[in-house]
Amino acid sequence: MKSLFESASRIQAFFDSLHWSFCFIGGIALQRWGEPRLTVDIDVSLLTRFENEESYVDQILRILEPRIPDAKAFALSHRVLLAKTEIGIQVDIVFAGIPLEMQIIDRATPFRFMKDVSLVTCSAEDLIVMKSFADRDKDWGDVAGMLLRQKGRLDWAYIKRNLEPLCEVKENPEILRRLEKMWEKSEV
Repeated sequence: MKSLFESASRIQAFFDSLHWSFCFIGGIALQRWGEPRLTVDIDVSLLTRFENEESYVDQILRILEPRIPDAKAFALSHRVLLAKTEIGIQVDIVFAGIPLEMQIIDRATPFRFMKDVSLVTCSAEDLIVMKSFADRDKDWGDVAGMLLRQKGRLDWAYIKRNLEPLCEVKENPEILRRLEKMWEKSEV
C-alpha cells in the first residue's frame, strides 16, 4: 500500500507543478471514506474540459508509461489514459469535462494517508454517486461500507440530486432505488 500512495503522491506533485485540477477517485478515495480494502491501482479524474487533451496525454506520458498499444489514440477517443508507473502500478486517468466532473474536482479535499503523503480525493458523496452509477457488485459493496462508516455525516440530498440525472441518462432508475434502500437500512 505504501508504494501505491507514494506513486499517487508523485503523480499529484507532477499535476500540481503544471497547475492542473484533479482528484483521486476509486480505490484511493475509498481508503479514506469506506471500509479499507486492498487496492492495487490509481484512478484520477483530471480536468481537461474538451480541449487540448492531446497536450495532457503528451505531458503525462513523460512520467508514466502507456499500458496498451496506442494508448494516446485510445485516450483521445475514450477520454481515459491507461498508463502505469515505473514500478508497474496501473493508473487510469479520466479526462473530466462535464459540469458534474468539474464539481467533483472542485469539492475534493486533501487527506493524509501516511506521515509524508497527503492526497486530494473526491468527497464521500461524490464517490457514492460514481460507484452507484457504475452499478457493479464490487461497487455496491463499497457503497455499503461507505454508508456504514460515514453514517450521519453524508449529504443525502446532494447524492440524490447528482445521481438521479445520471440514472435517467442510463435509463436505469433502479440504481437510485437500490441506493435509497441501502441508505434507509444504514440509517436505522
